[in-house]
Amino acid sequence: MPNLVMEYSNSVDERVNVQGLLEDLHHVVLRSELFDCASVKSRALRCHHWLVGEEGDSVDFIHISFELLSGRSSEQKRELSRQLMNVLQEQAGHVRSLTINIRDMDKESFQKLIN
Repeated sequence: MPNLVMEYSNSVDERVNVQGLLEDLHHVVLRSELFDCASVKSRALRCHHWLVGEEGDSVDFIHISFELLSGRSSEQKRELSRQLMNVLQEQAGHVRSLTINIRDMDKESFQKLIN
């Protein structure tokens, strides 16, 4: 079930191998042994319009939203966040804003259908 969504400003495309970065982030999640590998989903969304503070769209960014079903400890989530940030810094350290948000989803309200 875990979903890694990497949003990034379109200017990042010019300086970062986005597909390679996404694959490396995906592998961090797989290697964490916190999830069933078949359920891990990762995707990248290029943002064409964004604003940051008073600098508008002159600030490039990569933001990772990682949603998972509740049940992992704070330490497990903190370690996963640290490992994801390490990959971001290695491959996109020149991007001005790098952020990660790991968020628990409520198991009781989550629904899944696989055909």
